[in-house]
Amino acid sequence: MHAVVSIYQTQANRLDRSADFILPTLARLVFVAVLLVYYWNSAGLKIEGSIFSPSAGAFAQIFPKAAEAALYDVSQLNLLQRLIIFVGTLAEYVLPTLILLGLVTRLAALGTLGFIWVQTLVDVTGHEVELGRLFDTSIGLVDQRLMWSFLLLVLMFKGAGPLSLDAFLRRLIPVTPS
Repeated sequence: MHAVVSIYQTQANRLDRSADFILPTLARLVFVAVLLVYYWNSAGLKIEGSIFSPSAGAFAQIFPKAAEAALYDVSQLNLLQRLIIFVGTLAEYVLPTLILLGLVTRLAALGTLGFIWVQTLVDVTGHEVELGRLFDTSIGLVDQRLMWSFLLLVLMFKGAGPLSLDAFLRRLIPVTPS
């Protein structure tokens, strides 16, 4: 029995030592596989020609009730709505790209996490999507968004991992602790 416990502990120690390499690297890989194109496509639907020209789709996605009231006429957008659409669209391009590159990953993951929960709030209050319940047999919105959030929390707590621009810059420009 002692041999079995010893083998188990040896393998567990190896996994512990490799966690700082494997977890953040796989978290970024999974993010790229599952969410990168989702966010880039979503951002692309929000612009009409250039990032400064919001589409009717952006109006409908971000301000569904106001868009419906204005018959989806983007000329009815006020300055604040235009600014929110611009910043949201920019975030959908920039934050996933930063995570892909592993550059300021913790901050990009935090920003994306905030974006997900604002997106969820708009889905529930504006589009009347049912949030669902945890531990339900059917995957609901809350389950999906919690999985995305967990992935981003791994990146916030563990960083981008050794195969990233963050790691490269850390080796290039060492910071001395104060």
